[in-house]
Amino acid sequence: MSSIIHFLFNIGLPHFLILSGTLFFIGLFSVLAKRNLIAILMGMEIMLSSVNINLVAFNRYTTAPALHGHVFALFVIALAAAEVSVGLALIISVYRQHKSVEADDIDSMKW
Repeated sequence: MSSIIHFLFNIGLPHFLILSGTLFFIGLFSVLAKRNLIAILMGMEIMLSSVNINLVAFNRYTTAPALHGHVFALFVIALAAAEVSVGLALIISVYRQHKSVEADDIDSMKW
């Protein structure tokens, strides 16, 4: 039990950066490799969450006494919520027109 507590107190900035980088590349892979629009939207959310981890970790481990990282993280959360609402509205609209949410089936914008 004490070793777990000791480990939790010794987590540093590099651990958060590794976690954030891993999450960002998982999200990037999902955006680039998936064909489903909902999976692409979920990948974008994972990338925004990794940015939030970076912002809060840098705010915690740097010498700035202000909460700039937390404020930026709240801004990113609000931006992500707006992105999800617009993205889901677009996906529903695409589904009503094409009866599919696959990115390859949407060809109405092509010349």
